[in-house]
Amino acid sequence: MFSFLSFPHLFVALLSVGYPLALIFRYCLFQKDPFVIHLFHITTGLCMAYFNFGVQLYHSLLCVVIQFLSLRLMGRTITAVCSSFIFQMAYLLLGYLYTATEHYDIKWTMPHCVLTLKLIGLAFDYYDGGKDPEQLSAVQHQSILPQVPSFVEVCGFSYFYGGFLVGPQFTMRSYQRLVAGELTDCPGHTPNCILPAVKRVCLGLLCLSIYTLGSPFFPDSYFLSDDFEVQTFWYRCFYILVWGKVTLYKYVSCWVITEGVCILSGLGYNGRDSEGVVQWDACANMKVWQFETTPLFTGTIASFNINTNAWVARHVFKRLKFLGNKMASQSVALFFLAIWHGLHSGYLLCFLMEFIIVTAERQALSLVRDSPVLTRISQSPVLWLPLYLLQQLIHWLFMGYPLIPFCLFTWDKWFKVYSSVYFCGHVFFFTAMLIMPYLRRALVPRKREKEKKEE
Repeated sequence: MFSFLSFPHLFVALLSVGYPLALIFRYCLFQKDPFVIHLFHITTGLCMAYFNFGVQLYHSLLCVVIQFLSLRLMGRTITAVCSSFIFQMAYLLLGYLYTATEHYDIKWTMPHCVLTLKLIGLAFDYYDGGKDPEQLSAVQHQSILPQVPSFVEVCGFSYFYGGFLVGPQFTMRSYQRLVAGELTDCPGHTPNCILPAVKRVCLGLLCLSIYTLGSPFFPDSYFLSDDFEVQTFWYRCFYILVWGKVTLYKYVSCWVITEGVCILSGLGYNGRDSEGVVQWDACANMKVWQFETTPLFTGTIASFNINTNAWVARHVFKRLKFLGNKMASQSVALFFLAIWHGLHSGYLLCFLMEFIIVTAERQALSLVRDSPVLTRISQSPVLWLPLYLLQQLIHWLFMGYPLIPFCLFTWDKWFKVYSSVYFCGHVFFFTAMLIMPYLRRALVPRKREKEKKEE
């Protein structure tokens, strides 16, 4: 069982099971009877669940059945949406409460957190299907459900092998189009997606190799060792920087390899761009090039776990407009993401730090944009490379910094590590936020500041 195994074994499962199943669907079931396709997805998904978690698969099955009954019995009502949200999140959080340890465990709660978002999103999409079309956004138009899905559709959607274990998030409407054979660049024929899928699996294996080779030299456990405590301050900072980079490859690898499965099945089809080039990024959870090259925290966040972030933006952030405050909506969305990951204090602190870092960065970017002096400096060809390298240094140091509580979970562990570096990240960003208004008054002309306020 994967409960006793590690992430590399999970990758092997994705390669040895996901890709063959996608090939079977592609060559044997494409545009065949939808009922047969649903049964294929249900059977293979349940087999994966049983192989990984044994009889504990009943947790997911119970939630799927209750979600279907909720759609059938409550209809397109806000009551159905709220009930689904509360039940599915409560079930997940209770699962965390009863199974959580002080280590990262691959248990039934790991795929269940992905399923929770799927089922809540299903309730939202069915509810949106009853709204006036003029009230819907472009994204909602693509995902609304004109009628309640059948039970086999809900089960097939929930247990689809390309997204059951680690995601990505996709809508029921996308799944229905996959089953109907509509997600193809050649109508009536299987999609030309083998090469894009091979590219993603190769990229995923490269990232997996970096993580596999690097993680033994930069283990989480070293933070809590006596050896780490006797190292110099700068060595500790350097270790956090490299450790954070290596650790993130664990997630990058998993998502990129899984994306290849979705592409091979056809689910990754995303139409054509303005130049007519076929796009296979509908299930992309990573923009790897942006992730590697951006010097901004917001750029990294925008390139990381894309589908989950898009789900939260669509179903949490944007539906909190009634609060009338963008920062309040963002705070609630980040709090939701934190508890969705788990109940450890480390998750809450990680997303709190993300909020602080992003806020400070946006203030800094706004200051550079509005100050003529700083704008000239940032656009200088001579200073571009040194500034870029400095940004990258700060960026990756403080990307690893909030990752510490995310990976160490409990307060006694992450507090010990932060104490060893004198809470430098907290001090740096809180100080930056405090002095930013004074720098703005000194560097931004009054006329431009007045125009900014009027905007």
